[in-house]
Amino acid sequence: MKSINITLLIFMIATLSVKSQNEQDTSIYQFKVENLEGEEFDFNDLKGKKIMVVNTASKCGLTPQYKKLQALYEKYQNDNFIIVGFPANNFLFQEPGTDEEIAVFCEKNYGVTFPMMSKISVKGSSMHPLYAFLTQKIKNGILNSSVSWNFQKYLINTNGELAKVISPRTQPDDPSVISWIEN
Repeated sequence: MKSINITLLIFMIATLSVKSQNEQDTSIYQFKVENLEGEEFDFNDLKGKKIMVVNTASKCGLTPQYKKLQALYEKYQNDNFIIVGFPANNFLFQEPGTDEEIAVFCEKNYGVTFPMMSKISVKGSSMHPLYAFLTQKIKNGILNSSVSWNFQKYLINTNGELAKVISPRTQPDDPSVISWIEN
């Protein structure tokens, strides 16, 4: 009888171990990144908020979207909504600056107060793990996508799950984005 109990116990432990290995966190809350000031930014601190993740660039035809992103942030920041910007130099070298230069540019030209992270790669072999999560269904559990240009927006629901991917050319204040934030 004792050997049956030990065997059963071993089987239960093995089953739990396999189950935990197969379960994957499909929420953005698993990520910690670095902001432009070099400080840790923990997505886990954003639980319960709707999140817009956007890759940005200072020398792009879409750079004026910073103004609308800032207005959106100001309007909805007290309604469980946040924008998190990720400067990236993946498209025609349109974000060549250092983190310090990017911070000055964003504040001086657009008054950006939403969180801006340290410059990362959003494509290719050096893609940041956060963007691997955002673009790969195997990691996010929802859909595959690719970052097509600067200012592509990823909308994350209040459970930390990918909800929508918004084209770079779609303005931050587009009715579809506003509707998602408000509902």
